Amino acid sequence: MEGLEVTVLLGLTILTGALLAPRLRLALPLVLVVLGLLLGFVPALREIQLPPETVLLLFLPVMLFWESLTTSLRSIRRDFRYILPMSTLLVVASAFAVAGIGLLFGLPWETALILGAAVAPPDATAVAALGRMLPRRMFMKLKAESLTNDGTALVLYAIGLSLAVGGHITPLSIAWTVVVSYLGGIAAGVAVAALGYFLLRAISSTIVINTTLLLIPFVAFLLAELIGASGVLAVVVAGVIIAYVSPTVTTAPSRRQAESAWPFGVFLLNGALFVLIGLEVQYVVHQISAGAIGRLVLVTIAVWVALLAVRYLFQLLSVPFYGRSGPRPPRGVRARSRVLSTFAGMRGAVSLAIALSVPAGAVAGGAVDGRDEIVFVTAGVILLSLLVQGMLLPAIVRWARIPADQAEVEEYELAERTISGAALAALDDLAVQHQVSDEVRDRIRFEGYQMLEYTNARTLAREQALVDAEVRALDEMLGQPDPLAAGTDARADGSDPLAAGTASDAVDSESNADGSGGSSRRTIIEGATLQMIATSEDVDLLQRSPLIRHDELTRLKLALLDRKREVLLGLRRSGTVDDLIVRRISARLDLEQLRLQGLEDFD
Repeated sequence: MEGLEVTVLLGLTILTGALLAPRLRLALPLVLVVLGLLLGFVPALREIQLPPETVLLLFLPVMLFWESLTTSLRSIRRDFRYILPMSTLLVVASAFAVAGIGLLFGLPWETALILGAAVAPPDATAVAALGRMLPRRMFMKLKAESLTNDGTALVLYAIGLSLAVGGHITPLSIAWTVVVSYLGGIAAGVAVAALGYFLLRAISSTIVINTTLLLIPFVAFLLAELIGASGVLAVVVAGVIIAYVSPTVTTAPSRRQAESAWPFGVFLLNGALFVLIGLEVQYVVHQISAGAIGRLVLVTIAVWVALLAVRYLFQLLSVPFYGRSGPRPPRGVRARSRVLSTFAGMRGAVSLAIALSVPAGAVAGGAVDGRDEIVFVTAGVILLSLLVQGMLLPAIVRWARIPADQAEVEEYELAERTISGAALAALDDLAVQHQVSDEVRDRIRFEGYQMLEYTNARTLAREQALVDAEVRALDEMLGQPDPLAAGTDARADGSDPLAAGTASDAVDSESNADGSGGSSRRTIIEGATLQMIATSEDVDLLQRSPLIRHDELTRLKLALLDRKREVLLGLRRSGTVDDLIVRRISARLDLEQLRLQGLEDFD
């Protein structure tokens, strides 16, 4: 098929999956894989191939960079003693366990090792797509693990391929390969991130900033490949660094554009990969002789079960070496968490790309070509991982009963109150610095106190809701309601008194703060806005011009936003607030800035 036809077909399949997934109550990746399998029954569509270099050189840098930008650096530092062995030693243990399974089923050692390297690492895109229902801390640990374990898998793949083609491997050469891969990848990522930092500091155009951000992952991957290092690790390191420095070297319009463009692009790439995985499974099945399919299906199931068993046992045996932060959870919760983490480690496109990158004819073993065996088993493991583990994951999450973690909500509320209070404390100095009148300053002070009161009230309402939930849980255990708890729940009609009061207060405050009388407010409600502006009795041409007041209001609000960002980044540096919470609040501050300044003209 032609490239345009393939593009249209993939786009229509992704659109169909996006429409069906909510109605079927299934995760979108699962629906897309099934659609790919169904399309594979058409012989012409089955011939659509997934070039491994396309995944490794085009898809992977973009997706890994975006996942790195949205990863918590504080979580990586906090759980580094967990992430490091899971992304290195576990990959090695899984690869050799799979190699052992392959030997039992008659695969040559080289073929079995390449197969182990292909299926050993959980995939970052699959984890990001299917793992968001996990508890937040577990999701971040699994995400960080899957971002870095590809480098280990690629080193093992290089060793296995070298053995397959008759290369000479020594312990010294293996150690050198590992050192160059990891240290070189880290160095390449740091160098490209530093170059991007200085370049971003020198530019202010939204288009140029986002073009620079788009080039960073590809340049990092290319530089690492040129020196024989891990391109995956280079992209991840560059992404984490850029995510940390981005608030200080990018602009609000560029950040809002990136927040819209990157998720959409990654969504399309992810969707295309899952559809192509389904097509590739069909293609591989039709390439294998009917007599060998039964044996390879058994190999696939055995490999999949071995991967789950090794992951669970590795977590169980590594518990004494993990650092403890916070109170130790009960033993039952820890055991259920290990089971949940085991099933959350799913394989994806990177495993298939490694398998497809095996040169045809480089490996010979058994009744069929060794490359076809590797691709068949890898595709089958990916299919079992996505369909079985992915479909079971919601039920396992419910079964695990991991206690709800309120730390994220509490940190968000703390950050909001802190930056609002700091802005109000600096209001007088900023008003003097920007030559703002007392009228405008007092208006902003009033609005600031209202927002601070709303934030405090929202915190109290959330804490009261938690207390009410505990009371209801105790009532259900005792079998009778608590008469003293009457009236603590929400209104019977489902309305939110806090929200209603806030809305009415906001209307009253706005009418009082802008100096307009009751007649003008009534005119707005009636819809005659232009008439109100033209006939308002509050416009006194002998006093300060409304244009001047508006200009002062804009300047002071922008200065307050800068102050809030400064305090917010200080909270991040001190470790008080997580990077992802800073990202959420920064997005809201960027929207406020765009409302004040207007959208940038890109023509």
